Amino acid sequence: MEQRTVGRSGLRVSRLGLATHTWGRETDAEDAAAQLEAFVEQGGTLVDTSPAYGDGAAQRILGELVGEIGREELVLSGTAGHTPVLTDPAAGPVPAPTRWTVDASRRTMMRQLDQTLHLLGTDHLDLWTVAAWDPHTPLEEIADTLSWAVRTGRVRYAGARGYDGWQLATLSAAAPITAAQTPYSLLARGVEHEFVPAAQHHGIGVIATAPLAGGILTGKYRDGVPADSRGADEATAAEINARLDDHAVRVVDAVVTAADGLGTSPLAVALAWIRDQPGVASMLVGARDIGQLTGILAAEALELPRAIAAALGDVSARTE
Repeated sequence: MEQRTVGRSGLRVSRLGLATHTWGRETDAEDAAAQLEAFVEQGGTLVDTSPAYGDGAAQRILGELVGEIGREELVLSGTAGHTPVLTDPAAGPVPAPTRWTVDASRRTMMRQLDQTLHLLGTDHLDLWTVAAWDPHTPLEEIADTLSWAVRTGRVRYAGARGYDGWQLATLSAAAPITAAQTPYSLLARGVEHEFVPAAQHHGIGVIATAPLAGGILTGKYRDGVPADSRGADEATAAEINARLDDHAVRVVDAVVTAADGLGTSPLAVALAWIRDQPGVASMLVGARDIGQLTGILAAEALELPRAIAAALGDVSARTE
């Protein structure tokens, strides 16, 4: 798998990153181990985790696997800045988070970083990202926390996630920001107007999240909602259904047509298009099981012809 430099830094990552947001929730420890092994065997290095994934289970599972794979084989990416909103304690002896809220305060960020390092069994993260824009915490405090983490060696590089272009530019003026994560796909191209240019201007590498738009770009929803899909899950059904508009239908049809012509999968076409966009250093893709990941890894080798890439760019551009 090709390795890319992230922005104007010395950090190198695989152009396909493994997201662990399903681990501990939809993916058990055994399948997570199979995923990580297959990913590393194919040359993958970037592995992303967060305290919010599986209410902490993803980090515990990954921590058990890091020693087996070898810490030096991985570029570990973590986030901080989300805190759980708990259920009523009367509902059970150990209340579980029902949702997460933004808290990028120094107190929360430092505490979560220490917890992440402990669970992963490492003394540093290669990339540490503030999880979201926090209007209640001064930007100077967030910047100072990120700078502190880099300065003390707990973190090699710092990043931001879920920021707008102006927010990213403002933060980068006060902290050494190397990478920025943002949803980016053939169905989410709004970041090209401000966010991507801002990242490129400041030497920040873009790491695309949700490059398959929640699975929509795989074509799985063309003939209805599969029973085992996110669209059939009450927690995510509304989000998926809201995105299945006429524009999405046209884009998916174009992706499927391109895939048929190339003798590959719609998944491969959608991933290759995002992977090759200017400023993109890597993209994070998660899988429920090893079967899904096998298809993703196979798709990584696709080189999309320029004419097809341009046609997909035209059909996916919103004119309104």
